[in-house]
Amino acid sequence: MAEEVKLFGMWASPFSRRIEVALKLKGVQYEYIEEDLSNKSPSLLKHNPIHKQIPVLLHNGKPVAESLIIIEYIDETWKHNPILPTDPYEKAMARFWAKFVDEELLPALWKALVGEEKERETAIEEAHQQLKTLENELEDQEALGMNIIGEEKFPILHEWTQGLLDDAVFKQCVPPREKHVAYSRVHFDSLTAQK
Repeated sequence: MAEEVKLFGMWASPFSRRIEVALKLKGVQYEYIEEDLSNKSPSLLKHNPIHKQIPVLLHNGKPVAESLIIIEYIDETWKHNPILPTDPYEKAMARFWAKFVDEELLPALWKALVGEEKERETAIEEAHQQLKTLENELEDQEALGMNIIGEEKFPILHEWTQGLLDDAVFKQCVPPREKHVAYSRVHFDSLTAQK
């Protein structure tokens, strides 16, 4: 019997995109179900009745919600091509930095990119502080039309981001920049609520 793998997601959500990247890195065949966040499907609401948001991975009828939890599930279910480190300390650090990105960096970036004009300068400075923290960790891009991850200010992070953007699997999962810019400016609040 073939495995049934479905992903409920939304094209502009970085949380959905990270699940697509993980599934592709693992070579897992899946069905992608695009959700309209303003009119969520009964299937999404059935499979994520607590948070009622994307992404949701459905594996042989069993739902898994929240992107970082889904990543761990994928890694533990399909053992080949590990995503997370096997060493317990390194795995804990990967989880820590993933949570930092979700809870600190992404909200700061969203505010800097599509927040209110009068708050943008403060938001950009906050985003730079969060990026500097990540840059310092990566020491041992252009995003949505704004050069926030500049090569001069964040050389290591810029190089890492460029490598990611050049990756064939990653390219398959990233929406066109123009489409993302237009959508993000209109739907800022709903995107920041997804994880």
